[in-house]
Amino acid sequence: MILIIGGAYQGKQSYASKTYNLTDPDWKDGQTCTIEDLKTAKAVHHFHSFIRRELDEGGSVRDLAEIIWKENPDLIIVTDEVGYGIVPMDAKDREWREACGRVCTKLAAHAAQVVRVCCGIGTQLK
Repeated sequence: MILIIGGAYQGKQSYASKTYNLTDPDWKDGQTCTIEDLKTAKAVHHFHSFIRRELDEGGSVRDLAEIIWKENPDLIIVTDEVGYGIVPMDAKDREWREACGRVCTKLAAHAAQVVRVCCGIGTQLK
């Protein structure tokens, strides 16, 4: 598994596409994909949006990292880092931010590589 993190609009998906030779059909979008897509996809972007949808629909993401790691250990995951900045006033926004952090921390532990992208430049963390 490869986890690519960074701020919004920092070129994470472009970096992943170039670095790992991914084309449009390789990508699933976290804004619309299902858990089944995550189990079979080559790559997913907007992973933080998948977590948001799951929470908004009353689902649980507690075991999400383990499910992905067991079912699709070669998945390339691209996600925004949402834990920086001012703590949101809205409880749902705080819950989402916390869930993203916990899931991504577990994913990073399982990942063969973790890369942070800033301004289109990847820095390998793991």
